[in-house]
Amino acid sequence: MSVKLAAKPPVWFWIASILALLWNLMGVMAYLGQAYMTEDMKAEYTSEQLALMESTPAWVTAVFAIAVWGGLLGCIALLLKKKWAKPVLMLSLIAVLIQMAYSFFMTNAAEVYGQVQGVITPLIVIIIAVILVQFARIAEKRTWIS
Repeated sequence: MSVKLAAKPPVWFWIASILALLWNLMGVMAYLGQAYMTEDMKAEYTSEQLALMESTPAWVTAVFAIAVWGGLLGCIALLLKKKWAKPVLMLSLIAVLIQMAYSFFMTNAAEVYGQVQGVITPLIVIIIAVILVQFARIAEKRTWIS
């Protein structure tokens, strides 16, 4: 039985992990903003946007929570150099894919929010979630996390 010793991560690992943490903190803020929306905040949206938000099923909101809190926890695990970052980030990715599939295929979000907020931003979220899982795989393979 061979034991792999942990390798020292390069500086870019720490930079990428901190940037990923900040990205996921923005996701948490978006979730909290939506979950605890005040009347003043609602006034900033069109009636179509509010109708779309208010018709979102509870299961989609739960998946949104899993996506953002999982992403945050996974990034914290990366910074702590913990191997469990990978499965947590994978769970977050799965939640992101479910949430965005609902948005793309079961709503008219692109029409209501426009191309940037309704299509481009969700695609960026998916791409970054995939990159984070790959980043955790690389970190595990190179024994930066254990």
